[in-house]
Amino acid sequence: MRKLEDFFNRNRAWASKLKENQPDFFMQLSKQQSPEYLWIGCSDSRVPANQIVDLPPGEIFVHRNIANVVVHTDLNCLSVIQFAVEVLGVKHIIVCGHYGCGGVKAALENKRHGLIDHWLEHIRDVYRYHQEALDGLKSDDEVFNLLCELNVKEQVANVCHTSIVQDAWIAGKELAVHGWIYGIEDGILKDLDICITKIDEIPSKR
Repeated sequence: MRKLEDFFNRNRAWASKLKENQPDFFMQLSKQQSPEYLWIGCSDSRVPANQIVDLPPGEIFVHRNIANVVVHTDLNCLSVIQFAVEVLGVKHIIVCGHYGCGGVKAALENKRHGLIDHWLEHIRDVYRYHQEALDGLKSDDEVFNLLCELNVKEQVANVCHTSIVQDAWIAGKELAVHGWIYGIEDGILKDLDICITKIDEIPSKR
């Protein structure tokens, strides 16, 4: 119970399988980290970044939090973005939300959830920005799904408004910020048709 032995057994089996196919995999991996992608996703256990896009360790730098939110007061997230852009030199930042997001659902509920309510206010802000469109939908499921998408788009804008990303563009660095959403029910990624590659493409602040 204390050691979760099954996890260690699974780890050894996983490492052995990788080394069978590529004996020097971990030795090469240990020498450097040079991913081209930063993934900003939800903490939901059903949405693992590497597995969704079928990439091995070392290919994606990852930051995850409740409902894939990016705000200017979150020094953890901003530090990850800065390290990814300025040290690792990533070329793509992917904000990936998902349908059925518990954080988005909680933000829609008219009840208190405790400490997390402060975090959920960022999602409720997204609802207020788009209230007319959301209130015009026929079903709760439509509202839920659209708010999941709109939240991704809002966080893409927030990434682009950071001084980190803007300074990279001013310096002429190749950097694109993408907005995607993942379907838990079918395992399929959807491109939300938002890709920002320079300052004059950034959506205006509200």
